[in-house]
Amino acid sequence: MYNPQSLRADEFIDHSEVLDTLSYATEHARDAELIDSIIAKAAQKKGLTHREASVLLACELPEKVEQVYRLANQIKHDFYGNRIVMFAPLYLSNHCINSCVYCPYHSQNKNIARKKLSQEEVAREVIALQDMGHKRLALEAGEHPTMNPIEYILECIKTIYSIKHKNGAIRRVNVNIAATTVEEYVMLKDAGIGTYILFQETYHKQSYEKLHPAGPKHDYAWHTEAMDRAMQGGIDDVGLGVLFGLEGYRYEFAALLMHAEHLEAVHGVGPHTISVPRIRRADDINPDVFDNGISDDTFARICACIRVSVPYTGMIVSTRESKAVREKVLPLGISQISGGSRTSVGGYYEPEPEEDNSAQFDVSDRRTLDEVVRWLMEQGHVPSFCTACYREGRTGDRFMSLCKSQQILNCCHPNALLTLKEYLQDYASPQTRQMGLAMIEQELKKIPSDKVRNKAVEYLAAIESGQRDFRF
Repeated sequence: MYNPQSLRADEFIDHSEVLDTLSYATEHARDAELIDSIIAKAAQKKGLTHREASVLLACELPEKVEQVYRLANQIKHDFYGNRIVMFAPLYLSNHCINSCVYCPYHSQNKNIARKKLSQEEVAREVIALQDMGHKRLALEAGEHPTMNPIEYILECIKTIYSIKHKNGAIRRVNVNIAATTVEEYVMLKDAGIGTYILFQETYHKQSYEKLHPAGPKHDYAWHTEAMDRAMQGGIDDVGLGVLFGLEGYRYEFAALLMHAEHLEAVHGVGPHTISVPRIRRADDINPDVFDNGISDDTFARICACIRVSVPYTGMIVSTRESKAVREKVLPLGISQISGGSRTSVGGYYEPEPEEDNSAQFDVSDRRTLDEVVRWLMEQGHVPSFCTACYREGRTGDRFMSLCKSQQILNCCHPNALLTLKEYLQDYASPQTRQMGLAMIEQELKKIPSDKVRNKAVEYLAAIESGQRDFRF
């Protein structure tokens, strides 16, 4: 029985409701009148139900698909402006006791080099990331009760926040680790994490159990209900995601939106972010064995439909995707991307030799952070290294109220310009710096409040003279 207010995974992700939704969407895929009404509702920027959104995804009318693309672009700019937030993943350990058949960390893989960073090695990685210009990290680690206990993760977070190299600092640490207890989520909250991220991989329970044949991750309910425990533990920013390619994409799309509806219904706050990774080749993993791969065009439609359906959420595309694909989906609602990423354990300080592979997946976009920053500006986006909302306590419902009221230009936009200025001063190549300074001059004119604009100009001058870390 479908019940978005239930705390049971099989009720807020009800299999029958998903199947009924897919049948309904297929039946109405060419119903122009209904599709027009759904697009009109989406244009109100209050979101769509999973069933309405599924109709848009199934739509077979090219002109309506183009309308959705244009609306996705408009909604992204209304809620997030032309900012793109930058981050990097940091892999702490690939020791894992699970048997996920799509991940090279699986416990049966005897080929991969097993590694775990010491605190000294964590510090080296952080300095390397700071020297690139990063301010925001996403921590990644396999699930292993003795190699990667919560105490190890907490120690790593403490180390990361303690490193201040030259003008560098990691100001927000997001955490992507296995589902755990309310008590351990409290510990993560107390350690000062930003967003707790956990990819569902697939919402199809039967497929989920087949793809996770052994280990704690086999428990579908424990994994799917993790966000509720995280929120009960005080973490009010959580990030959802599925691994497209494991199950039918329309099933995953509907269920993902049902999960977002559930968080809103129970906690009053939907997902802070939604990630849309696609399965990639890795050691001992061949994505061709999965039958549910999606084309770049379908991927773009998924991104656009998520944006118009959940207008407030941040949308993340990582370096799993190529430059060409990222360029395709950036106008369709993406608000966060990674740059200069390494998916191996210890790969920032010292690039890993091919024969000693500890990476979780192959990176498609191998450009440096500076190249990504310059490319974003060439596309008309403002690269942002901002972490102000998290550090000012604007998380959970406080961030959502700011976002939903579309006050971005008076807060997040000037903060983006300040952090871009820091990057240009400390890390950018001459070409990137020149381009960025010109962009800042133009973007200042968009700030509607004279008071905020004048203060931003004052802060920018202070950054030029060597001061750091201003924020609205």
